[in-house]
Amino acid sequence: MLRASAAVERVGVPTVSIISSGFLKQAAVVAKGLGLPEMAIAEFPGVPMTQSKAELRRQVIEQLLPRVIEGLSKPVQRQAAEREVLLPEPREIVFRGDFDALQEHFHQQGWSDGMPVVPPTLERIAKFLKFTERDANEVIGVMPPANRVASVWNVAVNGVMAGCRPEYMPILLAVAEIVCTPEYKIEDAGSTPGWESLIVLNGPIVKQLGFNAGQGVMRMGKQANTSVGRFLRLLVRNIAGFTHAPEGADKGSIGQSFLVALPENEDAAADIGWAPYSVDRGFNAGDNVVTVQSVVAISAPTYSGTEKAEEHMKIIADVIGERACGYWSAIGMVYANWHPLIVLGPSIAKVFAQDGWRKDDIRRYLYEQVKMPASRAEHYAYHCGQTGFRVTQAVKDGLLPPAYHESDDPDRLIPVFQRPEWIGIVIAGDWGRNQSKGYVCNHVQGVPTSRKVRLPQQWEALLAQAQK
Repeated sequence: MLRASAAVERVGVPTVSIISSGFLKQAAVVAKGLGLPEMAIAEFPGVPMTQSKAELRRQVIEQLLPRVIEGLSKPVQRQAAEREVLLPEPREIVFRGDFDALQEHFHQQGWSDGMPVVPPTLERIAKFLKFTERDANEVIGVMPPANRVASVWNVAVNGVMAGCRPEYMPILLAVAEIVCTPEYKIEDAGSTPGWESLIVLNGPIVKQLGFNAGQGVMRMGKQANTSVGRFLRLLVRNIAGFTHAPEGADKGSIGQSFLVALPENEDAAADIGWAPYSVDRGFNAGDNVVTVQSVVAISAPTYSGTEKAEEHMKIIADVIGERACGYWSAIGMVYANWHPLIVLGPSIAKVFAQDGWRKDDIRRYLYEQVKMPASRAEHYAYHCGQTGFRVTQAVKDGLLPPAYHESDDPDRLIPVFQRPEWIGIVIAGDWGRNQSKGYVCNHVQGVPTSRKVRLPQQWEALLAQAQK
């Protein structure tokens, strides 16, 4: 809402943004980043979705309308969007002291995620910069809402702090490039669902750098997986400005912890004749590829035990499709953009392949078999605040496919998965167990975005030296 108001105000038309009490601090941070720190805001007291109609009417008449009128009466005040100057300059010494004192200082400054950080000394940063041919001062992008510049230098700084090894630097740069792209919408990473960004890795670099793609793939404990996942959380915190509300822009109502990086087991994919996830994303097999997407919810561990592919699919469709994805798919319908990810254990993927199934068969089954009543989707959307959403109207507007309006029956069954090709499939995890898991994307916020990893020309020599 604030971004739309800013666009209108820039052409000289006054606006008032109606913001409920719990969002006021976040609104102030966003407005400042948009270059409109004096943007008129009318506070709606309390939580609108939990109030009675009579209470809503009273609040609107007695408190909200006077604030709207007052805001529209003020002249528009514009200025250029500010870039925060709160970050230290490159090579600036920000602290001298022992390890414990440094931890306290970084915590007080809001530069840590609550866990101990590795001190980002100039010597440690220099080791990271050896693993890229890019200039340390190169600007990768500007990260809203704080509008701080993400550079090669501060990527290295946050990589050091996260406990990464210097040779991870090419991956860190690819991650930073992705979250700086407009289509990723990192400015929405502080929205109330509290979504996190998940990194998926493909290519020879997975083995070269010792990533774990097997048992416990999503557990903390393996340095590569854990530190690269933590790096992204620190980057979003320190550059984009997503510290906890009320001081910062992170409004995640309950939230979840950061996700470790997820490498695909490409050997397992090759053994069954399937292309890796990176090929599904448009790259060549053998390319080193980073994909980042939002995760707003994770399914229960999904066990299926049979030698028949369709029997596995019935369980996956029930637990991952209907139960984990069904509820949040309604919000995907509202925004007409939704990209769930399914992680298949190697033993499960092998059964599919042996029974003649490809990944497209899995996607088609989920699209055709996992459905819900249209009225239920509207009901779910309503309680998330999308009170005007109607499935039929979304079809008429071209936002949803015709399959969502085959009749006017409010209880007609509609697909949970909007488009089969939007379902991501990755092979990873324990080969000795029969488990799969689903990761639910947060619609247009954090859509899967991929980049090829750019390795320095002397990659092999640098890697050999670092791993001595």
